[in-house]
Amino acid sequence: MNVIVYAIPVFLLLMAAEFGLGLALGRNVYRLNDAVGSLAAGILSQISGVFMLALSVGIYILVYNNLSLFALSASDWRVWLGALIAYDFLYYWNHRIDHEVGLFWAAHVVHHQSDAFNLSTALRQPSSGVLLGWIFYLPMAVAGVPPVVFVAVGLIDLLYQFWIHTELVGKLGWFDRVFASPSNHRVHHGVNDQYLDKNYGGILILWDRLFGTYEDEVEPPVFGVRGGLGAFDPISANLAYYRTMLDLCRGATDWRDKIRVWFAPPGWLPANLRPADPPRYDPRAVRPYDPAVSRAASVLASAALVAMIGATAAFLMSAPHLPLANGLGVFLALTATLWAMGRCSTGASRFQRRSTSSRPLRHAPLTRSTGRSSRTS
Repeated sequence: MNVIVYAIPVFLLLMAAEFGLGLALGRNVYRLNDAVGSLAAGILSQISGVFMLALSVGIYILVYNNLSLFALSASDWRVWLGALIAYDFLYYWNHRIDHEVGLFWAAHVVHHQSDAFNLSTALRQPSSGVLLGWIFYLPMAVAGVPPVVFVAVGLIDLLYQFWIHTELVGKLGWFDRVFASPSNHRVHHGVNDQYLDKNYGGILILWDRLFGTYEDEVEPPVFGVRGGLGAFDPISANLAYYRTMLDLCRGATDWRDKIRVWFAPPGWLPANLRPADPPRYDPRAVRPYDPAVSRAASVLASAALVAMIGATAAFLMSAPHLPLANGLGVFLALTATLWAMGRCSTGASRFQRRSTSSRPLRHAPLTRSTGRSSRTS
């Protein structure tokens, strides 16, 4: 956890450098409200992780202590290299399932909700992904990868992905064919038809080439999720698709559809809710969600963000030593502040980002789906 605290100044400096470079190139890729929304989601992910990570790491240690087949040494560099490759391979499948199963997408969607693409987007992380994500990495525990190695390579895999969230780095030749890079990760965040559900790799893009999910960047991506979010507070961001699935479950008339909602791909609809003539999605007609807010609200949100970054760092450093009740109290106070920051950035008018075509997209909010039989957007 302390590693993330020490990384915070580096993240901020790199974001400032990206912002400055964008201005110098005449390609500003930042909006204050969007950056506040992304960073607020990232902060909530970190402070909730104080409590949530104990679950995933605790289960890993339990399996390692009781079911490991080998006694691998944490002092052997080959164990570290093999563990990093294994983690990245399992991350590919975790990430792929995140996009193909509604219950997993409900957590992961937070990372895709921004209609901008910059280094702050990398920090836009969900708070509930850890509830199910640990399942994918248990093979490493069974193989005997020591918990300290598992945690370290997981952090390396995560930190690597920070730099690939940018529009200011173009194609990199051979590098794009082997490693996850800004070009092929832009594809991953695009909602263009040919970009959906592509390029899942964390460090290596070779997994996508091997399993048929690679797509080259051939046209400018349109970023975000189909249907939009229409808010910048992290509470709305984290609950949005869970609410969608709950609404679909309630609206389904077939009991099998009520169950299928939770496991079907994002965008799937119960039979009785499917429109006879589904509207066609045109990414070129999408406009970013950018409501007008007062200067005072912008200043307040900015000041709160600066204060929250400092408070978050202090909380992450002190959390291991706080009594549980005190830790929960601080967590709730920080969460309420994050919600208020998001509301300040949203402004007085709150509306969904939608297509400018004659018919709005219905029944498929916050999806990245189109083209397969189970996709309905």
